[in-house]
Formats: sequence, C-alpha cells, structure tokens
Amino acid sequence: MAVLLLVPLLGLLVFLLGVFIWVVFKELHTAEVPSTMKYPIKLRAVHCVFQYAITLGNILEKLRICSMPSFVRFMHDRVAIIKKDPKLLVTNLHFGTVPVRLFQPKASSCSPRRGVIFYHGGGGLLGSLDSYHSLCSYLARETDSVVLSVGYRKYPDYHFPIVYRDCLNATIHFLKRLQTYGVEASRVVICGESMGASTVAMVTQALVGRTSLPQIRAQILISPAVQLLNLQLPSFCQNKNVPFLTQEIFMTLVCKYMATDLSWKDALWNGACMPPENWKKYQRWISSDNIPDRFKNKGQEPQFPGPFIESAYLETKHFFDVRNAPILAEDEIISQLPEAFLVSYGHDILRDDTLLYKKRLEDQGVPVSWYHIEDGFHGCIVLFDRKLLSFPCSQDTVNSVVSYIKGI
Repeated sequence: MAVLLLVPLLGLLVFLLGVFIWVVFKELHTAEVPSTMKYPIKLRAVHCVFQYAITLGNILEKLRICSMPSFVRFMHDRVAIIKKDPKLLVTNLHFGTVPVRLFQPKASSCSPRRGVIFYHGGGGLLGSLDSYHSLCSYLARETDSVVLSVGYRKYPDYHFPIVYRDCLNATIHFLKRLQTYGVEASRVVICGESMGASTVAMVTQALVGRTSLPQIRAQILISPAVQLLNLQLPSFCQNKNVPFLTQEIFMTLVCKYMATDLSWKDALWNGACMPPENWKKYQRWISSDNIPDRFKNKGQEPQFPGPFIESAYLETKHFFDVRNAPILAEDEIISQLPEAFLVSYGHDILRDDTLLYKKRLEDQGVPVSWYHIEDGFHGCIVLFDRKLLSFPCSQDTVNSVVSYIKGI
C-alpha cells in the first residue's frame, strides 16, 4: 500500500521539477538583466521563482482548481514576513466591504500624529495586506506615524474600477475619523507602490475640491502607471524583458484587470487603439517628446501610434477613463493637487510614466520632489527586509520615503 501511495507522490514531484526546469530554461533565454544592475544572479533566481509560481497558477487555472492570481497571492502570503512589533499596535478592520490594517505606535504622544494611507501594488491581481505588512510596519515605526494599509479587492472576482473605488472609499472613511485614530488633519499623506501609486494619483484627484474633508498634505508615488495609452515610451522598449515587470506580465495584468481579452494586447502595445483625434489631444502629455534625452536610446524611437484599428478602440476605450489615466485630468484639477514625491527606477518598464507625471505636475505649479534610483527595478520595495533576497535599491527606496514623510 505504501508503495502505491508513493507512485503518485513521485509523479507529482517529477512534474513540479519538470515545470521548474522549463521555467528556468525559458527565463534564461527571455529575461534580460542589465549588466549594470547589482546582484544580477540573485535577481534572476528570484524572478525564476516568481515565474514558477505564475506558471503553476496558470496550470491550476486551466485545470479549474483555482485562479492563477489566487494561487500566486496564496504562495506570496505564505512567505511573507509578519513579525509582531512590540512598538506597534496592529489592528485588522473593515471599512464597509474593504479590509484594512491599522498600524499605530504604542508610545504616548503629546499631540496627534501624522497619518499615512498606503495602497499596495500588484496590478489589481497580486499583492495583499500580508505581503506589504512589514513595509507598513517599518513606515509606522520609523516615521512615528499612524499607517492605514488598504486591502482593496482584486481580480478574478473584481475588475476595473474596483481598486480605485475601494481605495477612495477607505480613504474617505479614514479622513472622516482622523481624531479617532489620533491623526492630525493637516498631516495626512497618501502613499502607494506600482498600481497602488497609480491609485494614489487617482484618489488625490478625486478628493480635490471636497471641502468637507481634510486636505491631503502630500502624495507619494513609487513607480506608478499613470496612463495605459502610449506603451511605446523609451522605458517600455528598453526594459520590456527586465524582471519583475516584463512586457508579458504587464500586458497580462492590464488585460485581466481591465476585463479586456488578451488577443488585443498587441493592438494596445502598438497604439492601434488610439484614434488620431485623441492622439492630437493627448500627445502633449504622453508623447515620448516629454522624456529627457538622457533616458532615450538614439535611433530607437518607435513609430507611435500605429495604424488605427477602430475595433481595437471600441474594445479598449475605457483605457481613456481618467480613473485609468490620471495624467489626462484637466489642468484645473492637476493644479490643485498636493505636493508630490515621485520615485522611479532606471530598469523599470514604468520609469517614463513617472517622468511624464512629474512634468505634468510641474507644468501646473505643483511642488514635486523626484528620487531616481538608477539600478532599481520594478517591485524591489517588497524585498527591502528579506535579508539575502533584498537589494540595495530596495532599502534605498524605503529610506527615501521615510525621509520624505518625516519632513512633513
């Protein structure tokens, strides 16, 4: 009997090993780790594990056992480092249907503290309160702030614009009860990474003019996507195969969250969904002409947009919604935004989105502080406390954010 039980177990182990070898072989031939990056072998190894989880998730999804995002989130949360910090009181709450996690310093304070509202990354498919727990703990402890982490709902159960709505509703709920949490109304910061950073831009715009609520003191955007229209910017072309956010992963995340069939990803990538009249209107904000020359490769400027395909536009016209493209907001809204701290990475597919939004804000007189990490890559911040798996750019990012928040 024992021998019979070992047969399927060995078969499973052989299958898992075979999938892993296939993933490693594929990544060695497709992923590009620039020679200027620090610890390239470590980055390749971590990326292979990440891709392995995605591949297994895709297999389970095809077998109708569970969805790929659910599996990857489950695996990510299993390896998340959740340590009990004796200096913090951590409370899990629900603001309506939105799960949130509150981090409060235990030490007494003679005055209300600064408040930080944090939106995690993950493209609307990945990421969770647990996977960003250590980061939020660190921010609360090092800045002596009350931190609210928002666990917005995600794909496959929810699509656009649920991330925006959940974050906006949770933020409004928090802003109405600042006194309850010991937060000073004039020192509330909204911070986010990746899709969370994109949502920071959307929410701060949505709060403009709401005189019944405390005004946001500052916004912190770490590697945001502020538009999904021009995907031929220099950073998209230069870093399309750089871990962790490759072109393949990016397009999959975008299409799944936006409920757009993957068959349209080439049209999106080439700009075939961009009507000529829309390009004429928006190119002053999203054209690669706005990117400083030092970030461009000479002679490699792609032709954008590609030949217009009306059917592609009809399938993707919701990409022009300002809740997906905060850079397209009217000047009247942009000019009223709070000061911003922007973090970009040299080896990030979304680097140029940060540069475009920086210019957009500055053109309307919004104070902007910009911190660029040349050897950084997308998503590195979640590894900042993973010891052997951490990178210099991971801690560099967190240090810059902490320094900025402490100056508020």
